[in-house]
Amino acid sequence: QVQLVESGGGLVQAGGSLRLSCAASGTIFRINAMTWYRQAPGEQRELVARITSGDSTIYADSVKDRFTISRENAKNTVYLQMNSLKPEDTAVYYCYTYYGRDYWGKGTLVTVSS
Repeated sequence: QVQLVESGGGLVQAGGSLRLSCAASGTIFRINAMTWYRQAPGEQRELVARITSGDSTIYADSVKDRFTISRENAKNTVYLQMNSLKPEDTAVYYCYTYYGRDYWGKGTLVTVSS
């Protein structure tokens, strides 16, 4: 069984920063792509950033140059450094991976005040 546990969300003013963490169980972490998604109230879930096992990354256009995804294999953890936050970044942020099936964390709430 794979477990993904997110942390690091909270309330921040516009222009501020937060770092989200996703702790993953199991050895699959080292060989799998890990993805951050987010879902704002009334909106569909959207991809924010992805990092592959080879450390290639992709970002949504809306977060490019502001967010950075990284992974620390020794700690089975993936991070999302979020800078220059905007009110439109307010959402629940989820960690996701695929290993035979979809695995999702429960999410962490990020609220950006104007």
